[in-house]
Amino acid sequence: MLAARSVAIPARQCLRRANGASRWAPALMQSQTRSYAQDRVGGFKGKKGSDGKYTVTLIEGDGIGPEISQSVKDIYSAANVPIKWETVDVTPRLKDGKTVIPDEAIESVNKNYVALKGPLATPVGKGHVSLNLTLRRTFNLFANVRPCRSIVGFKTPYDNVDTVLIRENTEGEYSGIEHVVVDGVVQSIKLITRDACERVLRFAFQHADAIGRKKVRAVHKATIMKMSDGLFLRTAHDVAKEFPHIEFDAELLDNTCLKMVTDPTPYNDKVLVMPNLYGDILSDMCAGLIGGLGLTPSGNIGDECSIFEAVHGSAPDIAGKQLANPTALLLSSIMMLQHMGLNEYAENIQQAIFKTIAEGKTITGDLGGSAKTYEYADAVIKALK
Repeated sequence: MLAARSVAIPARQCLRRANGASRWAPALMQSQTRSYAQDRVGGFKGKKGSDGKYTVTLIEGDGIGPEISQSVKDIYSAANVPIKWETVDVTPRLKDGKTVIPDEAIESVNKNYVALKGPLATPVGKGHVSLNLTLRRTFNLFANVRPCRSIVGFKTPYDNVDTVLIRENTEGEYSGIEHVVVDGVVQSIKLITRDACERVLRFAFQHADAIGRKKVRAVHKATIMKMSDGLFLRTAHDVAKEFPHIEFDAELLDNTCLKMVTDPTPYNDKVLVMPNLYGDILSDMCAGLIGGLGLTPSGNIGDECSIFEAVHGSAPDIAGKQLANPTALLLSSIMMLQHMGLNEYAENIQQAIFKTIAEGKTITGDLGGSAKTYEYADAVIKALK
């Protein structure tokens, strides 16, 4: 009985702190009266400057980050994309005893409403909190959008993959609420709120509408986590009633994984939406179907601002050697341009990337070639219309 109480009491204390502190659950700060069904969730609010250009915050990142960011800048310059870059450093600092992102970086993203981010290194089991997680919390980036599409010219065991996954980005197992109960016993809290569920689910239905998909599927494990995933699933059924023109169903996480690696094409007509941890794992699994994280874009959507990023690692072992593949960051930047309404520029750069890969003459080592990072970028520039 004593052991049970020693676990339960810290759990209740953590949940009280979670409900009272926005850093644990930024979704709780959202107004409950806002109609997400009527408003487009996460739309771009930025405006052109007097020079006719948008300003975009650029977080180059660690390791290979500066090299692949330079490729994006060179290609954008050649394509005459009407944006200018505002480079910021997100190296954590101590402020009032806490590790935080520099104020200048926060101000830049808030001012520009959009950012492009290279890979950031995350300490394993020690050091500062994940900067990726900190960014999501700081800017309340509630939805992670991960499209995975087969690329012509890069052969994998799977053909015609075209999946779209949306992951709740602010809570679940990644709420960051964990503590030591006694030596050798650690407790981690999985926080799920109806507000956060509603928000990401409505976004998923709206996104399905926007990209012309008529089916949304919730991925869950409510058979085991009956309260937390049960809340997510019940909320999904409620939100689905607001979108009668879109077909809705649900599937257990393990079934989804099994079916996807058997044959992913039945998922090509759906948008999948799920809680945080499942989305993290399943989106990387889908990336494996098309060739890995080096070919996978990602966007983190918030009510006020959004950050688009390469989700692969910082690869410190090849940093500075011009061996890195910039495709993931480039494709993420294309998602950014589409988000900003700059679709003509997005299409031009995207076709140049796909043409370069399909030709196979100037591709990086991970794609089976021997080109340097800058040589690949030059080939993309030559393929621009």
